Amino acid sequence: MTSRCSTVAFQGVDTVTIDVQVQIAPGLPTFNIVGLGDKAVNESKERIRAAFHSMNLSLPPQRVTVNLAPADFQKEGSHYDLPIALGLLSSLGVIDSEALADYFVVGEIGLDGKILPVPGVLPCSIAAHAVKKGLICPKTCAREAYWSGLHNIIAGSTLLDVIHNLKHGKITLFEDIDRQYSPEKKKNDKNHPSYHSGNFSEIKGQKLAKRAMEIAAAGGHNILLSGPPGSGKSMLALRFAGILPELTAEQALEVTMIHSLAGLLPESGLITEPPYRDPHHSATLPALVGGGAKCRPGEISLAHHGVLFLDELPEFHRSTLEALRQPLETGYVSIARANNMVRYPAKVQIVAAMNPCKCGYMGNPSKQCSRVPLCGEQYQQRLSGPLLDRFDLKVYVEDVLPADLLQKDAHEESSAMIAERVKKARDLQYKRSHKENFSHNTLNAHLSSQQLEMIAPLTKECENLFLKAAEKMHLSARGFHRILKVARTIADLDVSKDIHPQHLAEALHFRS
Repeated sequence: MTSRCSTVAFQGVDTVTIDVQVQIAPGLPTFNIVGLGDKAVNESKERIRAAFHSMNLSLPPQRVTVNLAPADFQKEGSHYDLPIALGLLSSLGVIDSEALADYFVVGEIGLDGKILPVPGVLPCSIAAHAVKKGLICPKTCAREAYWSGLHNIIAGSTLLDVIHNLKHGKITLFEDIDRQYSPEKKKNDKNHPSYHSGNFSEIKGQKLAKRAMEIAAAGGHNILLSGPPGSGKSMLALRFAGILPELTAEQALEVTMIHSLAGLLPESGLITEPPYRDPHHSATLPALVGGGAKCRPGEISLAHHGVLFLDELPEFHRSTLEALRQPLETGYVSIARANNMVRYPAKVQIVAAMNPCKCGYMGNPSKQCSRVPLCGEQYQQRLSGPLLDRFDLKVYVEDVLPADLLQKDAHEESSAMIAERVKKARDLQYKRSHKENFSHNTLNAHLSSQQLEMIAPLTKECENLFLKAAEKMHLSARGFHRILKVARTIADLDVSKDIHPQHLAEALHFRS
């Protein structure tokens, strides 16, 4: 007898429907899995055999063949355990094959019959919703599955639970899962991501750097912080995510899908804060951009709709940094392999920090080394011109004087105050993008040149100022448009419909 059920294979954030066909036929007792599965897929037969034994079931002394169709598509991961097991139980007559046909199935099985969590439940749930099917998944992944809008979900903690629910048509209710995950548990959840720490009010001085960070947050611009060690570059970057507004519903779903595929989701099942990633400068190219043996998402994709902080920027491998150039322009990463090509979204905001030279004190006569300015030139030459051209704002972070640090009555703006202005500026951009029929919610940093012409016309006075500055600064076409985008953001922070000379002058200052 042959039975079948459906599951998915992952191709980036997209899914491919896989037909799991199980046949039990006369012949020597064997258990074969065909259809181009990796080692984890082939090992599933041992996990299933042990799980059946724990339930006092045994495989029939016949030839068992499992085919994963289409057979020429590579299958990877342990989430094929549950669909294969349910296909076997259907062939044995334990569960109804017609009931099983109405579901996509995903889950790993333990030797004791428990169903273990697997990556990618949210993309699988979205795929099931698209074809009007239900989903059978691990109970620990139920909240994640519900965020797709799918309600026909069977979430079991063991294989026996799933069999029982299938026989009685019992689905898992969101309210049942929600009660298990109370607000108090959310608060104490160690896996719940907190992407920022500290408050801008804790940073003394650095008015110019704070202003630049506010502009960058408001428009989604890339920013480069340069300055001596201990001047507060890392402190500013750590607090940057704290002034960003929460993700929109659409953005939250996109970010959660990527983290689901990477197996990094919290118990809440949904990421609502802009992600913040800060890889070490020793990170390899696949770790930063994505790839590896299984084409996993890299740090730039995990920071989608959020922040990628690159500390000690010149210390990263040059080839690794150069690989960021294309994603920063296109908003996605394409990973090509001989038999496959995977695309991950990567619309990120880069916050980078660096010292002006190897010793870090170039420009300070009392601390700089004897090789100045040669050491500074050599150190900064590690960064290519095209990469630096992609930073909209460049700020030199000065040393803070001890007298400023000792001031106890100094009034510093809190992150909440800055975040309120950032949110208002972003809301203006979102409303404008809807009015002009741009795609989705478009921030100023992601505007095309045609869109920029529509929303950022310059007065004659601004044109004259801009042309003189562009000639003096030898701006590229990219630099020209990026300055205009920053000027548009500064005008939005001032709630100004038009770009005025002071807005353009400030944008030029941060570009120089």
